[in-house]
Amino acid sequence: MEVLSLPGQTAKGKVWLVGAGPGDVELLTLKAWRVLKAADAVLYDALVSQDILDLIPRDAEKIAVGKRAGKHSAAQDDINQLLVTKAYTRKNVVRLKGGDPFIFGRGGEELQTLVEAGVEFEVVPGITAASGTSAYAGIPLTHRDHAQGVTFITGHCQLESRPMDWQGYANPNNTLVVYMGILNAGIIRQGLVDAGRSPETPVAIVSKATTNEQRRFIGRLGELERLAADPELQMPALMIIGEVVALSETLNWFKPEAIDGAQCQHELTYTAKVSTN
Repeated sequence: MEVLSLPGQTAKGKVWLVGAGPGDVELLTLKAWRVLKAADAVLYDALVSQDILDLIPRDAEKIAVGKRAGKHSAAQDDINQLLVTKAYTRKNVVRLKGGDPFIFGRGGEELQTLVEAGVEFEVVPGITAASGTSAYAGIPLTHRDHAQGVTFITGHCQLESRPMDWQGYANPNNTLVVYMGILNAGIIRQGLVDAGRSPETPVAIVSKATTNEQRRFIGRLGELERLAADPELQMPALMIIGEVVALSETLNWFKPEAIDGAQCQHELTYTAKVSTN
């Protein structure tokens, strides 16, 4: 798609590409908060939490452009064009993305569009889903005894028809984090097992991480499809595969509010509060 600008005019505004973090409003950076409070227009994704959306000024234009598997609300080309258009009519345009905009957020593609159109921009990084989710689930992504490296991959594409380095992903000394992989859980399991990863490898799927609705679904690689099909699993959700998952039993510190005030099938949850005294 060719990006259209306004002939004879220059963009009057600036676009701020902002990472909103994994969900907890208190994980938003101070700079992101400051930029958001000064926004004239905000284009936001579906994965941005409501607590963060509530920080947007009342008089700012709010445009939902988020994507979820099978429920795309806006084509990427349309989002790119909209960013350019708003930069010509607004002073502070915020492109608000869940997690970090440069990790599976297509932030680079959007910035390339702004460069082509001559629009000024700035990037405000955010805590990516992998680090936020793992921290709140009590799962260190690396550990001297269990994982000397970590790999991030996205699992929402057509995995059967694209080249995948399953041999590399199956390295038992590494942790594998899969973004957007729930619908392809079977392909991911089969690819890793065929490449030599043990079906007994600990795995976790963490739903709505860092929020009071966080849930952990913990099991083994061989049962990844069953975990992903759990009717109580809500999006967004992230997969963590590796021996470090076994540490979550003792390192799990975050205890969100109990769902319906009862003990859940997967874990008992309570409210976690930070004292303001």
